[in-house]
Amino acid sequence: MTPSAPSSDLADCTATELLQLYKAGEASPVQATAAVLARIDTLNPTVNAFCLVAHESAMQTARNSEARWQRFRNKGEPCGELDGVPVSIKDLILTRGMPTLRGSHTVDAKQPWDVDAPVTARLREAGAVILGKTNTPEFGCKGETNSPRSGITRNPWDLSKTPGGSSGGAAAAIAAGMGPLAMGTDGAGSVRIPAAFCGNFGLKPSFGRVPAYPLSPFGSVAHLGPHSRSVRDAALMMNVLKKPDDRDWTSLPPDPSDYLQGLEDGVRGLRIAWSPTLGYAKNVHPEVARSVAQAVAQLVELGAHVELIDPGFEDPLEITTGLWFAGAWTVWNTLSAEQQALTDPDLRAEALLGEKLSMLELQRLHLRRGALGSHMRQFMRRFDLLVTPSVAVPAFEARPAGHSPMDSAAMLGWTPFSYPFNLTQQPASTVPCGVTTAGLPIGLQFVGPMFGDALVLRASRAYEAARTGMVDFKRPVALAS
Repeated sequence: MTPSAPSSDLADCTATELLQLYKAGEASPVQATAAVLARIDTLNPTVNAFCLVAHESAMQTARNSEARWQRFRNKGEPCGELDGVPVSIKDLILTRGMPTLRGSHTVDAKQPWDVDAPVTARLREAGAVILGKTNTPEFGCKGETNSPRSGITRNPWDLSKTPGGSSGGAAAAIAAGMGPLAMGTDGAGSVRIPAAFCGNFGLKPSFGRVPAYPLSPFGSVAHLGPHSRSVRDAALMMNVLKKPDDRDWTSLPPDPSDYLQGLEDGVRGLRIAWSPTLGYAKNVHPEVARSVAQAVAQLVELGAHVELIDPGFEDPLEITTGLWFAGAWTVWNTLSAEQQALTDPDLRAEALLGEKLSMLELQRLHLRRGALGSHMRQFMRRFDLLVTPSVAVPAFEARPAGHSPMDSAAMLGWTPFSYPFNLTQQPASTVPCGVTTAGLPIGLQFVGPMFGDALVLRASRAYEAARTGMVDFKRPVALAS
């Protein structure tokens, strides 16, 4: 790959660009980390993407990385796969030396924080510079990012809008140049929704491909995945994240493949199912529909065989929210009465909806989920990929917790394309494919067959490379100097 020209500000570089600059001796991890921390200090008071910024430890890690790169250039000693690249961690993910507060006043910050989750451990081993923790709604409970503990996170493209959730802090950080990589989680769209709203790339890998510990109380709909400014950066990050960890008994067998290999192979000859509504989405914003249709036409120009077809299942919203509400009820029952009084009214409302589910109703939801998963395994035998809009609407107003009564439609009715593929556990990505007349990003979703993570990355990269007439997604207008 030919090195691209570096950005004038290292905070605007991709991870791939930074690694090329380090290798050539044209920039250092200390310089890049200092630039990103300066950007955070400038913009985070407005955007509120981070709930914790670890200035001292980040700079020390960067200095250690700089020394390794110096040895690399002098003696040829190897460096880590992400050595010196700044990365943020969603505040649901354990991070040694930093509190993981989960957006909640119920978590005591004054306790030992001496365990890394698998993804955090792998990033450290690869030499990444951990910047701090990004905001999440309380316990990741919704598709917006507001919490009693950390307040409202805002979309860098329009500060009156939400970045989505629950990885809204991660997505806002990427969009604003507060680090090139971010670690998020996705239980019903929580990587893809905010990545789409913020004009980034986001990937929900196949369930179990990225090990988790501890496992989510919301069960086997919960995935971990990367946010980045480019598909190549996400592939680079996935090579690190997918390494095994025995603490996750649900994780997949080790995958020795290199996701950078074949990334540029394009989509020529691939069989792609194109579903504008999945057969049930009734309120797709017209500008979203138009931009995604134009993106699909570009896939045809790239040589893909595209068929307009719905996968043939009914809206599984009731399954998703039923299982989610049951998870909220589980979390609720770990809290004392005093702690419950401190929680987000949306978490309380979800928990009380979960309380109403009988054991029989819950079991029926699991059976319906199984039928959906089986249906999609069979459907994907006919196609290499399925494409849809990422989210049915552009980013909406940034609102406080408890702004409207909680029910299934309020929680997820506006994102009908994301949650089905948490139920089926398939890999899915979002790639920016346009902006509305109001200047808000729009996302194109690629869904792959189970275990087809590399194929999803490859198709995402093909579209990313081919799109034309697009704005520069690195620097949102709302934050441009």
